[in-house]
Amino acid sequence: MTQMKRFIIERDIPSIGQMSVTELCGAARASNQALAEIGPNIQWQHSYVANEKTFCVYLADSEEAIRKHSELSGIPVAAITEVPQIIDPLTANN
Repeated sequence: MTQMKRFIIERDIPSIGQMSVTELCGAARASNQALAEIGPNIQWQHSYVANEKTFCVYLADSEEAIRKHSELSGIPVAAITEVPQIIDPLTANN
């Protein structure tokens, strides 16, 4: 299996912050179906839902896998940023 990289995917989705749980469930279902079709080289970890945007954390072997997911799921991508490193409060203990 190829080395997985972490990405933040920014999506512009008007009024997503006001969507019902049922509507969000439909979006998650479309995402999961696309992930199943692509295979193990991409994983959705979670998404932060804001007023007009989502910020999604994915593990993938490439940016191309993320673009393919967008195509298959019908969920648009505004920006993809690779995140090679994470820090958190525990980083201060190193």
